[in-house]
Amino acid sequence: MFLRLAKTSSRQRDIAEVVLRNGWGYMRRLLAGTKAEEPQLPPPAVLRNILTELGPVYVKLGQLLSTRPDLLPPEYLKELSALQADVPPVAWQEIEVLLRQEVRDPLEEVFATINPEAVAAGSIAQTHRATLANGREVALKVQRPGIDITIEQDITLIRSLAELASLTKVGQYYDLKALAGEFATALRGELNFSQEAECTDQLRRNFVGSHWFDSDRLVVPEIYWDLTTEKLLVMEWLDGVPLLTGDFQGIGYKGDRKAEEQAIVTLLIRAFFQQIYIDGFFHADPHPGNLFYLNDGRVALLDSGMVGRLDPRTQQALTEMMLAIVNLDAQRCAQLTLQLAEPIEPVNMARLEADYDRLLRRYYNLNLNQISFSQLFYEILQRARSNNLRVPGNMGLYAKTLANLEGVARALDPEFNLTEQIKPLMTDLFQRQLVGEAPMQALLRTALDLKSLGLQSPRQIEMLLDRVTSETLQWKLDIRDLDLLRRSIDDSANRLSFSIVVGSMIMGAALILANDRTGRLFWLSSTLFITASFLGLWLIVSILRSGRLR
Repeated sequence: MFLRLAKTSSRQRDIAEVVLRNGWGYMRRLLAGTKAEEPQLPPPAVLRNILTELGPVYVKLGQLLSTRPDLLPPEYLKELSALQADVPPVAWQEIEVLLRQEVRDPLEEVFATINPEAVAAGSIAQTHRATLANGREVALKVQRPGIDITIEQDITLIRSLAELASLTKVGQYYDLKALAGEFATALRGELNFSQEAECTDQLRRNFVGSHWFDSDRLVVPEIYWDLTTEKLLVMEWLDGVPLLTGDFQGIGYKGDRKAEEQAIVTLLIRAFFQQIYIDGFFHADPHPGNLFYLNDGRVALLDSGMVGRLDPRTQQALTEMMLAIVNLDAQRCAQLTLQLAEPIEPVNMARLEADYDRLLRRYYNLNLNQISFSQLFYEILQRARSNNLRVPGNMGLYAKTLANLEGVARALDPEFNLTEQIKPLMTDLFQRQLVGEAPMQALLRTALDLKSLGLQSPRQIEMLLDRVTSETLQWKLDIRDLDLLRRSIDDSANRLSFSIVVGSMIMGAALILANDRTGRLFWLSSTLFITASFLGLWLIVSILRSGRLR
């Protein structure tokens, strides 16, 4: 670990300079001394400036942290969600070199034209518009040359710092080593454009033939696999304008703008609820920059670099959580939270329910259209953290997706009501979770299970009765942590007995010395006293080393 830190010492100096320049007031308070149990972070705006100045890798770190409402307060999540790297595009000459390395055939044979001016530039890649030799227009997402080396260096540094921080109580509580590993995995995944292409294709396949929404109105770009590599993503070019800032009439739309916006809200809500609650695979970054209104009236969902996955058990728990929130049921929220999160320490269920009850009471007198479900879910996750529950990362992605989706919906339709939108979907959703997409197959499978149970039960009952009557029935109980409790009691009893023996030896030595008129037994009393002192000192040292003095 220290070798890795030594290799990145120059980068550490850069980081220290940026932190001191942007957050001297914060550093001064930190050095003055604060409670060690509480994490000390710079103010949200200062933290955002620090991450922006440190470069693309730390911008990505901030974006990842914005998906963790279980770790950061709402003001930090809001600030980091808007974090974008202010990175100028790489010169065309460097991009052209990389393109020629990634494309097997000469560029002049594959592309009719390539626009050397980037249409968009990000921290990891930039996008150029091009035309294939067959006349089809495409978007070229090209990785910034050398970014993979920079990212690996910074990942090494972040891992090393996380290992150091994990030696503290705060580092252990937040499991910073696991968080650094999660960040490294996510960032390396974004470097592999083949992985993003697979996610994009999976979204396109999941949308086909949906009966929850018109799949012809929601489009995901088509991938050109014969040209796509780990550093080059070639996909269909889609003409349109950003959904929230676009001028619908300016691209040819002649209808009622308000009705069209309401239709788009319904389309997005239904599409994302299918992704989350049915497919278990969802686009986790539906911010306004990734949603476009196309010239032909369709809505495009772009940039599948960040996706979330949910297993069926989690999907069911989240469905019930949505109903519990609507019904303001604090007890059910607490029960479902225990299904979704991992206890760090024993959880006080009464305290968790009381926290949720106080939280939900604030919404008792509000109409459902006044409730921000994403904000409420953020607060539920933070109450879970304060009650010694560690929430998995996919819950953060779910919460951020819901927040982005709700924000876009309210921007398009200020009268948006999530409950009214999802009410028609809930019956179908519960039916799918109960019997699946093939009810007849589920019914037959249940019938076979009941038949098997009916055939096996009489034999098992007969065996049980035989064991009871023949007195051969044995019970095996395994109580968790009982062995630890037994050892702890044994240790305490041994120490108590040892202390009594030591005390008796000291008292015996004192009595012998007091009653010895001739001085002949002085050696015996001295031996007893020295032995008792030595044993007493050994006992004290063993107690101190065990850390259980208090």
